[in-house]
Amino acid sequence: MPRGRALPELTLSDHERSQLFAIARSRTLPHGIVRRAEIVLASADGESNKAIAKRLRLNQLTVGKWRRRYLAEGLEGLHDELRSGRPRSLEDERVAEVINTALQSPPAHATHWTVREMAEHTGISKSTVQRWFELFGVQSHRQRTFKLSTDPFFVEKVRDIVGLYLNPPDCAVVLCVDEKSQIQALERTQPLLPMGLGYVEGVTHDYVRPGTTTLFAALDVASGEVITPCKPRHRHQEFLTFLRHVDREVPKQFDVHLIIDNYATHKHPKVKAWLARRPRFHVHFTPTYASWLNLVERWFGIITQQAIRRGSFSNVKMLVKKIDQFVDHYNATSRPFVWTATADSILAKVERLCLLISGTQH
Repeated sequence: MPRGRALPELTLSDHERSQLFAIARSRTLPHGIVRRAEIVLASADGESNKAIAKRLRLNQLTVGKWRRRYLAEGLEGLHDELRSGRPRSLEDERVAEVINTALQSPPAHATHWTVREMAEHTGISKSTVQRWFELFGVQSHRQRTFKLSTDPFFVEKVRDIVGLYLNPPDCAVVLCVDEKSQIQALERTQPLLPMGLGYVEGVTHDYVRPGTTTLFAALDVASGEVITPCKPRHRHQEFLTFLRHVDREVPKQFDVHLIIDNYATHKHPKVKAWLARRPRFHVHFTPTYASWLNLVERWFGIITQQAIRRGSFSNVKMLVKKIDQFVDHYNATSRPFVWTATADSILAKVERLCLLISGTQH
């Protein structure tokens, strides 16, 4: 009986075998590449093309193709060859013209280009314009706010506060302090529609305001725990009461470094006098318009998102109770925020922003 043509021998080094084995067991790579790795491993183990095709439920010609491809090209041969595709109908210069127009020349009748208006202006289909916008990250419909600090001691204050985050002093507690004022106890005029499968929670757009409260917070940078009493107002009297509360909470053997903003309440003469009588307290003011340097602002965002914004409260007492419950749960599982930006990186970013602004002035 005649015999078929002998298959070329396929041998693998230990390194090749380990790479192919990793590909064959991968759950993230494309299925086709995983199958090809299995074919090569089985071929190296001496299994025939027919047996491999039957076991993997493939065509025998397919098994032979990838066996030959690996012998010729190695691991790179497992990937599909690039196809030429349809030639481009628009040149690079045309693409650059559209992108530059969107970035530098807003229309006379509006503040920014839309995809449809750009398509009408250039005579290019809106689907092509949209694809180019997505490719180059052009988001003319969006806007982001910013505010540069005008503090004459901006550099010194940034280095001071960032130094507390990255290299806190020994035998001291660093607290980020601020108040979230005018938290409204909003009561929706109609009951909430509960969330269900396929649709989100429903809430009426109108509400009544039973009252407000002010949340004072001191975030411990080292542990992530928060000291948070609620007060009806946010005058210097309430701030002094809060500082006394902090003084009782922090053990006497530790110095206390307070990172606070430039709100007038924090600089009231009575507040300054109280701090002057307690030498273990050290105050570090953030630069003007730079509240992002205060880590407690990040925590305010968390409690707003998770406990306040979507709540419905018939009175201020219910709102305060919800805040206290959230704080108790948060402190029980608290983890510190990790500050990674250095003062030099922050100042370099501000410098780039200033150069960008100065370059756009006319």
